[in-house]
Amino acid sequence: MRFRPCIDLHEGRVKQIVGSTLSDNSTHLRTNFSSDLPPSWFARLYQQDKLLGGHVIMLGPGNEAAATDALAAWPNGLQLGGGITAANAEQWLDLGASHVIVTSYVFHDGQLDFARLEGLRRLIGKERLVLDLSCRWQENGYFVVTDRWQKFTQLRISKELLLELSESCAEFLIHAVDVEGKCMGVDERLLALLAAADSPIPVTYAGGVGSMADLQLIQRVGQAKIDATVGSALDIFGGKGCTYQEVVAFCRQDE
Repeated sequence: MRFRPCIDLHEGRVKQIVGSTLSDNSTHLRTNFSSDLPPSWFARLYQQDKLLGGHVIMLGPGNEAAATDALAAWPNGLQLGGGITAANAEQWLDLGASHVIVTSYVFHDGQLDFARLEGLRRLIGKERLVLDLSCRWQENGYFVVTDRWQKFTQLRISKELLLELSESCAEFLIHAVDVEGKCMGVDERLLALLAAADSPIPVTYAGGVGSMADLQLIQRVGQAKIDATVGSALDIFGGKGCTYQEVVAFCRQDE
């Protein structure tokens, strides 16, 4: 299990936000942490510890300069997501992103737009494309959500889905949206599903980590097949659940 660090950007600053509160109505937004440090500070920290594959996520408009700052601090060390389309994917790769992370752009009316996905794959190559399949539970399964995680699609997470989509991208990023940013514990049911699916390409799980015990749970339930992101619980993001160095050490113990 690898530690995939994050730099979440909102209104040009590094923040930790409760994912399910993201919407056009800012009065509903719940922010756990807002940093006075520039994104480049976090990028250099991750570079120092050689934590490849972390992600910079632009949560809404007004984050382009902040994202550029992070990518310039560690060229080809970080992935970039948030508003990625065929029109700007190459630009962000040129600015230093190792991969771009795409979600809402490849969905229409609750369906995956395979033409758009294939267009992106042809444009930048599957080896530089990460597909965001962040999801929420609904009735009888986990369904991908788009548009700031507010809209359900008809795409249900399954072994068959991950196998099919692995032909078009290099990795999957999957936030458990219902627990994202809440430090209330990870979604064990989703982790078990992802482990059983046994994706042929890397999967990064994010959401709910509140302590080192949660990381141990990810490792156990995920059968060491799933990488992990830790956000609001980390001391570098104002959290008290675990220190950054503890997480780095834990995820490296089997190297």
